[in-house]
Formats: sequence, structure tokens, C-alpha cells
Amino acid sequence: MSQEPDRLFAQPLAQVADFVFNEDVARVFPDMIKRSVPGYPTIVENISVLAARFAQPHTTLYDLGCSLGAVTQALRRHVRADGCRVIAVDNSAAMVERCSEYLHSQDSMFQELLPVEVIEADILALAFQPTSLVALNFTLQFIAIERRPELLARIRQALLPGGALILSEKLRFEDAIEDELLTALHLDFKRANGYSELEIAQKRSAIEKVMLPDSLQTHRQRLLDAGFSQVLPWFQCLNFASLIALP
Repeated sequence: MSQEPDRLFAQPLAQVADFVFNEDVARVFPDMIKRSVPGYPTIVENISVLAARFAQPHTTLYDLGCSLGAVTQALRRHVRADGCRVIAVDNSAAMVERCSEYLHSQDSMFQELLPVEVIEADILALAFQPTSLVALNFTLQFIAIERRPELLARIRQALLPGGALILSEKLRFEDAIEDELLTALHLDFKRANGYSELEIAQKRSAIEKVMLPDSLQTHRQRLLDAGFSQVLPWFQCLNFASLIALP
């Protein structure tokens, strides 16, 4: 399917509205996330490698906040456990519609893929089935801070022994010098990928009240408080990281 370049913030805006995952964002999302999130393709492909270890036969796998389904597509290609299926969930109608289209295209290119169900829903209200693998790929940071513990606790309750939660997030750093440097390097990454100063400034204004990142220490403690036994960072590139949380 055709992919458009991200030019959403390329022209001066009289008023920069809060960032929303609408049709405009869905249309350019593959280009946007590749140019904005260091290591994103590596994270997605390796989630499938991790999932192949933790996915158990005849269980459900969840991609929560699936956007256009990149993680779901990777899971379908690489998980070989018998009888698994994927439930992909997003609260954006535009994302769900395009995700379904992408998955339909994937069906025509590959054989013996895991079955998938794409749901438009609020993951905070989702009734989880017993699961061996849950992916929260750059999703928790868009959820109200006070609601994050309850979501993680419910995921932990649904996880089967031997399963895993894979959590990918942008990080803030408690050391001010470290935070300033890694933030500056992230902006350099965006410039190197062709974003102008105007685009960077307007995107930051749009997203700063919507995406609220936590520190690695906060993530670790919150996961332990939710009942996970171990939290293992497996990837970091600048101020973006991914963790494995074990029940």
C-alpha cells in the first residue's frame, strides 16, 4: 500500500492542537514513526523474536495500541506455536481501518499466518483473555498516568506462567544532564531524518501534553508493584527503550 511522507507540521499553524491519532496521522504514520523513533524497526522485528520464545500453544497474543499493526504483522510471521491467535486493539478508528487493510494485504503475501482480530476499543476497558504475550509498543505513554498501574495489574493477572509483557516507551531521565543530552540527541536524529526546526517545534507543542514519558526506574517499580517478578531492559536507543516484564 502507498505510504505518504509526514508533512503534517511542515507549514506554520496559527494554533497547534493537541496530537490526535486521526486520519491525517494514520495516512503518514509509517514515515512519521520511522523518522521520529530511533530503533523502531529493530524493536518491532525483535518483538517477534521475543514473542516466539514466550508464546504458548493455543493462547491469545495481544498487540495493545496496535496503530497500523506493525507488531501484529511481525507476530504473525514469526510465532509458530500451534493454535495461537493475535488480538490487535486500538482506540483510533482511522488506525483500525488502515490496520485491517494492511493485514489483508499481508494475507495475500504470506501463507499460514496466525489468525488476527482487529478491535476498535479502549484498552483500559478491555476484558483480557488468558494470554502468553502482550505487546505495549509506545502505548502506555499516551495513557493517563494515574490509570497506568491498573492496566499493568490487569495484564499481569491475565498473563499465563511463562508468558511475558513487552513494553516499549520513550524515556525521561532523572538526571537532568543525562535527560538534556539524550533529548538533544533525539532532536538531532529528527533533523538527520529531514525534519525542519518548524516541524520539530510544532510537533513538540502538539504532543507535549498528550505523551507523558516515565523514567526507567518508574517503569520498573510500577511493573514490580503490579505483580511482575522481573523487569529486563533488552533494548535502548537514545531516549527510547523496550523492556521484558515476566510474571
